[in-house]
Amino acid sequence: MTAMNSGIRGASNRARWSGDGARRAPARSDLRADDNEQGERLASALGWFSIGPGLTQLVAPRGLARFIGVSDDDRNCTLMRLLGLRELTCGVGILTRPRPSGWVWARVAGDAMDLALLGSALTSDSTEKDRVAAATMAVVGVTALDVYDAARLSQSAGPSVTSWLGGPIEVRKSITIKRSPEEVYRFWHDFENLPRFMRHLESVQVIDERRSHWKARGPAGKTVEWDAEIVDDRPNELIAWRSLEGADVSNSGSVRFVKAPGGRGTEVHVQLSYNPPGGAIGAKLAKLFGREPGQQVAIDLLHLKQLMETGEIILSDGGLDGTLMVQRPAQPLPGGAGR
Repeated sequence: MTAMNSGIRGASNRARWSGDGARRAPARSDLRADDNEQGERLASALGWFSIGPGLTQLVAPRGLARFIGVSDDDRNCTLMRLLGLRELTCGVGILTRPRPSGWVWARVAGDAMDLALLGSALTSDSTEKDRVAAATMAVVGVTALDVYDAARLSQSAGPSVTSWLGGPIEVRKSITIKRSPEEVYRFWHDFENLPRFMRHLESVQVIDERRSHWKARGPAGKTVEWDAEIVDDRPNELIAWRSLEGADVSNSGSVRFVKAPGGRGTEVHVQLSYNPPGGAIGAKLAKLFGREPGQQVAIDLLHLKQLMETGEIILSDGGLDGTLMVQRPAQPLPGGAGR
């Protein structure tokens, strides 16, 4: 059975400050990004909560059956274990996928099954009606939460159904940088700059005007390589690329540069899609980039923002991924972007 986890972390404060210290209203893109992050946090909490009851149903099905007011006979214990396995599967699916809307919808389907079983128990003469009714109310509450989060994730550009079923992993993130679209486009278009702010990349070697060779750190310290080609290039607006045949990691992506309202610089919108080594199981167990892909891309964009605005990436002991980090020395940017 499912119920709400009270340990949901609070959403981060996304409000920014203008140069004179006055608080300004967040831009629409900021609000959208904040809403996406809150949906992901709620999904993460639901994932961990799926694992908790799932383990209980597998390990102590008789005790849980008595707790909700139904018989602890062999038939109900077998059913409890099957429901527990379902909960564990949903929990792992949610925790190992970026924007796991499909797995949250799977929780909704599980909630519907639980409600049907509890409804049947309410009509039985061999159950404790008060306990069954209390369990039913708890599941109704969690069902509402699951539906809310699944709909929220589905509306915020999450992965397709094929992604959560084991297809390509898709990530979409945005950030606002206080530089012109021309400056940010020019810096990104030199692909050899990418390893300066993308920690998983070892190098990018430009072959010609459209092709480049990429090296990245994969699972267990393994290096993965691929050739990529630019498939769309609109100066100061868009760069899109895809890997070529024979790539260790089949991938594609795009980055859009949109002039931010109010003279605030440039909104950078990144979309990535890739098939991790080992397929969906490899993604769950190893995580190609060493952490949840959406978080890694968000960190990379934050590093890009720091690099473009200040000329350096500011890191500290106990970095965002739990590793020991030091501040990198300032490095000049092409065209004076860091001044």
